[in-house]
Amino acid sequence: MIESNFIPVTKAAVSALGPENHGPIVFGKNPTDHMLQAVFSDNSWNSAEIVPFGNLMLSPLSLCLHYGQTVFEGFKAYRQAAGGVSIFRMEKHFQRINRSLYRMGMPELPERLFMQGIRQLVELEKDWVPLDLDASLYIRPFVFASEPKLGVKGANEYRFMVVCMPMGKYYDQNVRVKIETGFVRAVEGGTGGAKCGGNYAAAILPTQLANREGYDQLIWTDAIHHEYMEESGTMNLMFVIDGKLITPSLSGSILDGVTRDSILTIARDLGVPVEERKISYRELISAFEEGKEIEAFGVGTAAVISPIEKIGVNGRDYFPSVQEGCLFLTLKKQLQDIRTGLAPDRYGWNEIM
Repeated sequence: MIESNFIPVTKAAVSALGPENHGPIVFGKNPTDHMLQAVFSDNSWNSAEIVPFGNLMLSPLSLCLHYGQTVFEGFKAYRQAAGGVSIFRMEKHFQRINRSLYRMGMPELPERLFMQGIRQLVELEKDWVPLDLDASLYIRPFVFASEPKLGVKGANEYRFMVVCMPMGKYYDQNVRVKIETGFVRAVEGGTGGAKCGGNYAAAILPTQLANREGYDQLIWTDAIHHEYMEESGTMNLMFVIDGKLITPSLSGSILDGVTRDSILTIARDLGVPVEERKISYRELISAFEEGKEIEAFGVGTAAVISPIEKIGVNGRDYFPSVQEGCLFLTLKKQLQDIRTGLAPDRYGWNEIM
């Protein structure tokens, strides 16, 4: 239920929504008209409001600019086949952002502020949800340390904000990846399980180097042995080998993906054998060399399901199947049909606005 008067709203004088926003969409460039913001000070969250989208004023001494206390989430609202709008698995994203905040030594968000605030914002921006069933409204909550005082410590002031933007496909073609055995994304006991800015910043250089070799993204391996595959770029990683769906088991170095959880739930209900376990890249190479039929794909909120068409390791490339009839296509359709109301939501994942 939306508490329409929970957070005060200052409406934009003129909407930026135009016909071009319902055409081809470039992700990350077209924010909606409004944003949600709140401030943490004196040990509590307050000053919540929805205001016209605009730039921020921050002190150059703001702690987020120096010591990396910044956490974010990402999820989507979908246009339903019947015409309404739904938000997909918002509660699970709320739980995850608070786990990330805890790990980064930042104050957790009250459930009512997060849930009701975003409901109210999405209701206000519902005309921005694309009509195309393959598109969506991307919702980006984030929290950062805004206290203007240098010092390596937890801040006394933070800001919580939510912005939205329409998006289409994150990857517009199959993905080519390189297995990374040198650089490290995260280590167990570190921040790999938190959705914090530093994890993504550390991945930029290795990804740029892989791009120069003709790859789109990396498959990260564990930091100790450089052996066990963990994530791929912005996505959780999945394989189909011998009819089994295999994905790396969660650890402190792997993000607990909401799309990952959704796909595993759907697969089990379809009777697909599922294994959550460590998987060595050498095991994968052996399966290729034995001539086994292999699918590989990444899953994530932005990417949804992105098939991997080439995997490079130690100077050699291997080619998973991306043909019609692959399991990933069935899983993707099942998930998309639930999200858009074309199939029954047996799991209660959609919150209809």
